[in-house]
Amino acid sequence: MPVVVVESPAKAKTINKYLGSDYTVLASYGHVRDLPPKDGSVDTEHDFAMTWEIANDSRKHVAAIAEALKSDNALILATDPDREGEAISWHLKEALTKRRSIKKDTPVSRVTFNAITKAAVTEAMANPREIDAPLVEAYLARRALDYLVGFNLSPVLWRKLPGARSAGRVQSVCLRLIVEREMEIEAFKPREYWQVKALLTTPRGQEYEARLTVLGGKKLDRFDIENSTQAELAVQAITSRALKIAGVEAKPSTRNPAAPFMTSTLQQEASRKFGMGARACMSAAQRLYEAGHITYMRTDGIDMAPEAVSACRDAIADRFGKDYVPGSPRIYKNKAKNAQEAHECIRPTDMTKDAASLKLREDDQRKLYDLIWKRTLACQMEAARLERTTVEIASEDGQVGLRATGQVVLFDGFLKIYEEGRDDVADDDDKRLPQIMQGEPAAFAKSSLQAQFDKAGEKADAVIDDSAPGMQSNGAAVLSENGAVLATQSHTQPPPRYTEATLVKKMEELGIGRPSTYASVIGTIQDREYVRKEQNRLIPEDKGRIVTIFLLNFFRTYVGYEFTAELENELDEVSAGDLDYKQLLAKFWRDFSAAIAETSELRIAEVLDVLDDALAPQLYPPREDGSDPRICPKCGQGRLHLKTSRTGGFVGCGNYPECTYTRPIAGEGADGEERLLGIDQEDEIWLKAGRFGPYVQRGEPTPENKKPPRASLPKKGGAFLPGWSPDDVNLEKAVTLLTLPREVGMHPDGGVIKANLGRFGPYIMHQAPDEEKPVYVNLKEFQEVFEIGMNHAVELLAEKRANPGRGRGSAAKALKELGDHPDGGKIAVYEGRYGPYVKWEKVNATLPKDLEPGDVSLEKALELLAEKQAKKGGKKKAPAKKTAAKKSPAKKTAKKD
Repeated sequence: MPVVVVESPAKAKTINKYLGSDYTVLASYGHVRDLPPKDGSVDTEHDFAMTWEIANDSRKHVAAIAEALKSDNALILATDPDREGEAISWHLKEALTKRRSIKKDTPVSRVTFNAITKAAVTEAMANPREIDAPLVEAYLARRALDYLVGFNLSPVLWRKLPGARSAGRVQSVCLRLIVEREMEIEAFKPREYWQVKALLTTPRGQEYEARLTVLGGKKLDRFDIENSTQAELAVQAITSRALKIAGVEAKPSTRNPAAPFMTSTLQQEASRKFGMGARACMSAAQRLYEAGHITYMRTDGIDMAPEAVSACRDAIADRFGKDYVPGSPRIYKNKAKNAQEAHECIRPTDMTKDAASLKLREDDQRKLYDLIWKRTLACQMEAARLERTTVEIASEDGQVGLRATGQVVLFDGFLKIYEEGRDDVADDDDKRLPQIMQGEPAAFAKSSLQAQFDKAGEKADAVIDDSAPGMQSNGAAVLSENGAVLATQSHTQPPPRYTEATLVKKMEELGIGRPSTYASVIGTIQDREYVRKEQNRLIPEDKGRIVTIFLLNFFRTYVGYEFTAELENELDEVSAGDLDYKQLLAKFWRDFSAAIAETSELRIAEVLDVLDDALAPQLYPPREDGSDPRICPKCGQGRLHLKTSRTGGFVGCGNYPECTYTRPIAGEGADGEERLLGIDQEDEIWLKAGRFGPYVQRGEPTPENKKPPRASLPKKGGAFLPGWSPDDVNLEKAVTLLTLPREVGMHPDGGVIKANLGRFGPYIMHQAPDEEKPVYVNLKEFQEVFEIGMNHAVELLAEKRANPGRGRGSAAKALKELGDHPDGGKIAVYEGRYGPYVKWEKVNATLPKDLEPGDVSLEKALELLAEKQAKKGGKKKAPAKKTAAKKSPAKKTAKKD
């Protein structure tokens, strides 16, 4: 029986179902070899020779494949049909050859399939091929480049920028995009403008809205109405005139469906519609692919196989009728950039099956499959037919003109099932207009725009009392006496921060990265704490900003958009067999190594001076009073300078330690800047920013009191408790926090009971005279820290002593039993102090934030555990008990492959 090797146990299970007992199907659990994290793994002195090492966790999987080959002398490599899959097959062949499991007479073949269906697997087995050498060389070049950049640039960061963790080739460019967008936002100067609209009615009593487009006989530009005074005059001009319909124009139009999904567009749409991150999206798609529900999910292609197009059209006719099927199939093509273009789009393997019929248990898989199924059917459906109507309204003297727009859907077409999401707010032209006839009067409606006026007033900075007669004004809007004409204040908005969807779109436009890398790149910069995600927006941390400015000043070429895109194109040439990968590496290393050597000679002070000058416009913007923006606002004497710490960059006073003023590099007024809240008992109470977040402090450090009382603002799950964000904290709240730890009272058995806040929330603690260690009890609500009384505290402590629960040495109770690991041992979900996690033997893997414990499947748990084992590297777990007899030799005598 031939031995078939795939990446994952889930994929192995599905394929084994199709191949039957004539084959032995095993999983490699991803990559089996990698470059060891040490100097010399890529030997730049000897033609970029690469040293590979089998990971400790992969040894048993390679051994299992080698064992199977003893009785089945035929190897079929069936890993994923992309560059990474080709590399895994190559690594397996090399590793097995090195340990002599593959002999001269061992047939080794490579098969690929774009979908895990019986037909696709059977056809692939009938058409084996050799390992694609150019595709492997493209992988080798990419891996060597990432190693050379990361292994040589990261130490420079560690030495020159305390707190910087590491730098990657593509990650650094991605981070640059986010940082530069943030700097655009900070430099943005809003401009005020006003918009005016009227609520009108037809002679038949149907109401509609129209916006002012002509004033004083002149067509209005966006900023022509600049303030409330001009807005009042505009409102008065409209209300003082009779209006009539000057023209009605209805134009037919069509909307065509979007192309089927490729990797980047799937990630974008999953983010828009579900708030699903790129990593979570690809994880769900991977499981759908391995279960045989969708085609391969890492692709740049948008074409669809002819048989799939035919099946799609049949499914549309069956579900929605022949009117929804266009006369000829829709053909989608894009320009091929790399080997991944050989794949189809991402589509269901069976067009007749919707999400409900598959009965998918995991919510993220169900939502993603539904999205893919709808998009695929929609791409082959008839276009939507619309009618767009524009109504021009004018006064008899031509001094005032308004316009109403709307549209009517005459035939919904593909909109019946799916409409693509948008990153930006759509225009207000989707409203449906009533029947309006040219020449008829446009009277003011009896209804009022009062509700919109009141809503605008909630955002007003000040109330204007001297509005014109017959009008109301609240500082953000002006309303006519009849309530039918409204002027609202607006301001130009800065460019929005990137979401994962818009960032992927931007990277795709610039040619940075490839489909298989987007999720890992965005995940890496968040894992390194260079970027944080809030309300689905990506915000650079100070350390991320400092790293970017450092790279732009000392390694500008290597974080350049065009350079990175060109390097990707050269890697594509390697995969096509048109460029030698060692020539590519030599060209890159020649200039990069020189830049590394030059920067290594710089002292930290020199680096900070360069960064201080480069960031000066953001660090020291002009002050309203015209004073020197680099003079310390606290002591009034020291000059402000850029400084670094383990948590990133900040601005501090040059008179330290006499003056302790600090603030974030985002500038004065940024979140976390220190702020005097008031005086309590002759002490200044400050709100400051520290390495663990904002905190309040009583007084300033003195020689006698080097560590004044401090208290962090309370959080839960990484977010501030309601009413306790830096903007909400006042003197009273700060003083309350600084009373902690609070003495609840004396315990009947002796010893004081105290209430306090810790890393994991509010708690009480007590240590009896005869106890070696104190007993801690977590409190459910934050407020209990200030309110809990003696009776309740004594009761909780008694319960904890009687039932230690999760105390040290006690066993945790599983939230969900998942089943057995393929290598033996139970897998279960537990609740931990850092959140829920899956556990197998001595391996614990924290669940992603978007995955609930009840939704964890065995397949997902195996994936998380494999990822955790790969990260742990040499720190290998003890083997399962039932396989103890096959224990590997001791590490010090293990033979390296």
